[in-house]
Amino acid sequence: MSNKRLYVDFHVIQTVPPSCVNRDDTGRPKTAFYGGVNRSRVSSQSWKHAVRVMFKEIFDDEKLGFRTKYVAKLIADKLVAAGFDEEKAMKKATEALTNAGLKKIGDKKDNTTGALFFISALQVEKLAELVLNDEKDKKKYKEALNSLPSVDMSLFGRMVADDVNLNVDASCQVAHSISTHAVESEYDYFTALDDCSKLDNAGAGHLGTMEFNSSTLYRYATVNVMDLFKTIGTDVADAVEGFARAFIFSMPTGKQNSYANRTLPDLIYVTVREDQPVNFSGAFEEPVKGKEGFVSESKTKLFDYAKEIYDNYCSQPKYSFVIGNDEILGAEKKNINEFLTQLHEIITNEVN
Repeated sequence: MSNKRLYVDFHVIQTVPPSCVNRDDTGRPKTAFYGGVNRSRVSSQSWKHAVRVMFKEIFDDEKLGFRTKYVAKLIADKLVAAGFDEEKAMKKATEALTNAGLKKIGDKKDNTTGALFFISALQVEKLAELVLNDEKDKKKYKEALNSLPSVDMSLFGRMVADDVNLNVDASCQVAHSISTHAVESEYDYFTALDDCSKLDNAGAGHLGTMEFNSSTLYRYATVNVMDLFKTIGTDVADAVEGFARAFIFSMPTGKQNSYANRTLPDLIYVTVREDQPVNFSGAFEEPVKGKEGFVSESKTKLFDYAKEIYDNYCSQPKYSFVIGNDEILGAEKKNINEFLTQLHEIITNEVN
């Protein structure tokens, strides 16, 4: 069991209409140069944030965490609810974090940490409980901050510069999503009228331009099930199913009110592997030409590339599923709910 490998790979083809889902520091849609052409890109950080936001709809609050500089306030709020005054609560909360290994609690005005810190709801509860019990043993505080990780912390990891022993290795990897084809951005010139301006004023109250593009994206993520099991234990099947649901249905919200660009995947291909995760972005190194759209050819290139990989480098996956396409490469054709139910069963059986 200790040497067992199990990876769940998610391959998604998804078309996004005119939009600006993920912007760079100049406000332009992010891009990447790949296969000799410019591609549309949505960063992994952007999509992981969207997944974490959707987790709030999937998991109970106690299963999730907070990525924040205001860790001390989270603990202090628990102490205030237990009867402490605010000043004493903040002082005790700061001491608890220092005892646990966070040496830099930063600005004395608001007692923030020097950098964003990932803490689970249950870790907050445990640290507050130690303070209420007037615990003096610093090891207990460190143990509290090392135990009871949340689902999102277990999947996406935690890095602590102050104390590497507080680090949590990520069990999930998410690739930058790139278009399967070359993309050229366009510019939207827009005006806004002043509703209260005089009738004889023909000018606009505001003028501007906005850069946008449209694309068919290849999205990829993988979950190391056995690493996740070591971190989170028996909740691993729930965590994998929840991640699958959130990764498939989430969408970054950049300029969403301007473009109403939220779509669902055109194709989902999921494999459960025992050798290693495999990103299939190589299918699109030669960009799709798409004389009549990009989706159909993108699907074909994805499966042709997968077959080439299986024939030459590694075996067929132990389990595979396809949603949104005819059965192919031995994958079971499922609708999304059937797939999620079966994925949960597979993970439960594999880790037991």
